Amino acid sequence: MKTQRVLVSDEAKEIIQQLKETHGKLTFHQSGGCCDGSSPMCFNEGELMLNETDIWLGNIADCDFYMSKDQFEYWKHTQLTIDVTQGRGASFSLEIPLGVRFVIKSRLFTEEETLDLEPVHHA
Repeated sequence: MKTQRVLVSDEAKEIIQQLKETHGKLTFHQSGGCCDGSSPMCFNEGELMLNETDIWLGNIADCDFYMSKDQFEYWKHTQLTIDVTQGRGASFSLEIPLGVRFVIKSRLFTEEETLDLEPVHHA
């Protein structure tokens, strides 16, 4: 099995499930914007306009996860885990009204993992 680039915590999976029950299919994008800092953002599938500068990193809780090409250059050596924390973030992400926000935890890939990474592709 290939080494996954993006994972999801059990707590975040629960929030994602709640959001799917309310909103249907979802998409995630690792933001790098000025107003929301650098946080994973959750949108209704099709709401976020993806283009050739966005890279698909994997799937979490049956939701595609993307990141901009520029950000990927910075994060490509790390495995990301999407987690959740209490508190309202200042973003447009769907979880904000629940009083929580998604956060990223990261760690560097081992040399062995780097040799067996799940491939990425452009959106």
